[in-house]
Amino acid sequence: MHVKRYKTILSPKNGLNLYRGCTHGCIYCDSRSRCYQMTHDFEDIEVKEDAIAILRQQLLKKRRPCMIATGAMTDPYLHGEKQLRLTRQSLELVAELGFGVTLLTKSDRILEDLPLLQEINRETKAVVQVTLTCAEDALSRKIEPRVSVTSERVKVLAACREAGIPTVVWLCPILPFINDTPENISRLLAICAAAGVKGVICFGFGLTLREGNREYFYRQLERLFPGMKERYIYHFGDRYDCRSPRDAELTELFHHSCEQQGLWHDNHQLFAYLQQFESRHQQLSLF
Repeated sequence: MHVKRYKTILSPKNGLNLYRGCTHGCIYCDSRSRCYQMTHDFEDIEVKEDAIAILRQQLLKKRRPCMIATGAMTDPYLHGEKQLRLTRQSLELVAELGFGVTLLTKSDRILEDLPLLQEINRETKAVVQVTLTCAEDALSRKIEPRVSVTSERVKVLAACREAGIPTVVWLCPILPFINDTPENISRLLAICAAAGVKGVICFGFGLTLREGNREYFYRQLERLFPGMKERYIYHFGDRYDCRSPRDAELTELFHHSCEQQGLWHDNHQLFAYLQQFESRHQQLSLF
């Protein structure tokens, strides 16, 4: 872990990444790609110096409150968060200044901040987003080795439901020849419905590979799934978009199952919801 100075902490679209790199070890992670110009080892987490002070400055310059989104590039609940608590401090600041927040995570460490998320959600909107890939914990542990397994993430969804916090699930990536089965997708969607998830974001069934993450992914395939690397090379070569041969079948299953179970499944609708700031006080004033 090392510290680096930054001038800003928020992206132009209000994305917040407090760290660079990750310790979760997911074999498919796109954030390893060289296009992101990371100059340090991926597991050597870069901590952004004075992140909370910089975030305060940027939020105070906003003309009006908005949704702050975190988790797009780096999970906000890395192992180091337990000591550094930068995500916790940023949530406290969001609550203090009256902003809304969305968090995308694979970690049940978020449960420690559930009371604070409830506080934010009472005043504006807090949305917890959870990535799910495998219905079985054993497979989840293989492809996402140092993060909460599926059953633990399901407990996060259930706890959020009990706390009145809306949730959205990201169903990705679905790895060709590994977790791209109708049984896996059906079970995951049933889990979402039982947990009261608002909707499921899905970009199709497959994964993306480019320089940086492809090499790492292939090394892990060789280690975990003997013969699978050769199968990928045969089917996909150096393609960026590696679609499952079952993509059409699984896409039809996905939309049909979501419709039957009352889950939102239109990505545009879900992203609009995540980006829409809401003030409970403004809503009450209408009546």
